[in-house]
Amino acid sequence: MADYVNMGANIVAFEKEKKKYGMTCAWCMQCDYEELLLLIGSQSCTGHHLNVGDRVGISALSKGQEEIANHFGDHHSDSYDKFANQKYHQQDSALLIDGAKVAMVCEVKNISHILGNEEDFLAHVKILSAEVIEDIPFLSREDMR
Repeated sequence: MADYVNMGANIVAFEKEKKKYGMTCAWCMQCDYEELLLLIGSQSCTGHHLNVGDRVGISALSKGQEEIANHFGDHHSDSYDKFANQKYHQQDSALLIDGAKVAMVCEVKNISHILGNEEDFLAHVKILSAEVIEDIPFLSREDMR
């Protein structure tokens, strides 16, 4: 099984109705060959615009992309343009960060609330395509300190 994510920093990004949304998702896990689970907090503007059937970009960042992780983790997508001065490319509605270890186009298959916590939710996505840069390491939690 290919490793498409690690517990580092993953940018979830998409365009919907001519508005770009992006967030840093630290809790992302691969649960099958081509499926991921994303834990998204209730405060996420990006998460609130996510719907079943949406095509989104998930970029598992590379070591050295700490500033990008912090940039997309600060503030909300409806308060400023997180994509200004960022290097990214677009495939349909999916927005992908250039230079990421893995850049995936995914489809949202299910969104469910966490038991005992009706505010945060779990998004289940299917990986439709993935671009992997083999010779660079993932950005890890230790790199963020």
